[in-house]
Amino acid sequence: MPTELTRILELFQFPFMQRAMMGGILTGLMGGMLGSFTILRQLSFFSDALGHSALLGISIGLLLGLNPSVVLLPFAVVFALVVTYLLERTRLWTDALLNIIYSSSLAIAIITLSFVGQYKGGLNNLLFGDILAVREPDLVFSAGLLLVCTIFIGLTLRTQMLLTLHEPLAIARGVSVSAHRTAFIVLLSLVVGISIKAIGVLLVSAFVVIPACAARLLSRTFANYVVLSAGLGALSAVVGMVVSALFNLPSGPSIVATQLAIFLTTMALPRLRVLGHG
Repeated sequence: MPTELTRILELFQFPFMQRAMMGGILTGLMGGMLGSFTILRQLSFFSDALGHSALLGISIGLLLGLNPSVVLLPFAVVFALVVTYLLERTRLWTDALLNIIYSSSLAIAIITLSFVGQYKGGLNNLLFGDILAVREPDLVFSAGLLLVCTIFIGLTLRTQMLLTLHEPLAIARGVSVSAHRTAFIVLLSLVVGISIKAIGVLLVSAFVVIPACAARLLSRTFANYVVLSAGLGALSAVVGMVVSALFNLPSGPSIVATQLAIFLTTMALPRLRVLGHG
């Protein structure tokens, strides 16, 4: 075991591993922070649809000969706003409409990729992520986005709580629901977009949802819930990276598997307490 620990410490001395670790922490903090509101507003499937539909943005970028990373974030924002508009203007059930968007955009993305030919980055990197591919500009953008998310949530926390827990009361108090909802959706789409490079299209929704669910089981106040959700997101990224390095496993799935382990532990804690008192 000491030999393995030494190997991991040596591995994390490389700049690409340090960038990967920092990228995991930044995206984990953002994903957990916004995920805490996402699950309470029942937008979990929205983040899933957005993550999978991002493949369409990537495929369009490849078809046009553009860098997928450059196309992905604007596409994610535009896509999120269009979906929000459709949800507000149609009478269809939310899950049904999201299912249509999710499935059709994925189908179009696969068709588009068939015209691209061989993608140098590899389809697996798109689907499951490659956190080792995180570069310094990605870290700068992630740090700036984390700052924006923190300021937005910090300044509007009471309003966000009201919108999350009792929207009719927020409307009665004159809160601009549409403006706050749009701002939150834009931030969520950017967080999902920047996280796809590290976690992948298939796993990014779990990356946002699982830490928030675990924090929900442990928290007694809303503020603690938001902070704990962000903390668990960052913690799972760090532990997942270590597990990935220790056992030579894919980084994205390792992080999500770590989140699952944390969630299962939080579910077991109340039962353990009961057994202990017994």
